[in-house]
Amino acid sequence: MKFLADECVDRQIVNRLRSDGHTVLCVAEMEPGISDLEVLDMVNQEDAILLTADKDFGELVFRQDKVAPGIILVRLAGLSPATKAEIITAVIEDHLAELLRSFTVIMPNRVRIRRKFIYD
Repeated sequence: MKFLADECVDRQIVNRLRSDGHTVLCVAEMEPGISDLEVLDMVNQEDAILLTADKDFGELVFRQDKVAPGIILVRLAGLSPATKAEIITAVIEDHLAELLRSFTVIMPNRVRIRRKFIYD
């Protein structure tokens, strides 16, 4: 699967997903400092799922009706990057088919997947 990691995503998570065979583009490597709207443009151009810890993307997609191939919001504050990487990779493995066209929230003991993006 192809992901775009926002700047707020730990490097260890990016490295783990890459080692698991996923294609992971990284805003910090490509265009650091770009706006959230530019990040959404990038995920749409790349046809990638956005991986972020920035809650502003919920505002953009649910209140402003912006679209993306999928968004994963990581809400794992206080955990080590290694633990975050383990949780995220397990969720991706368990829910791979559901991540496209969905807004997914990963929390320490819960995963919420909401179908949001419908394309014809």
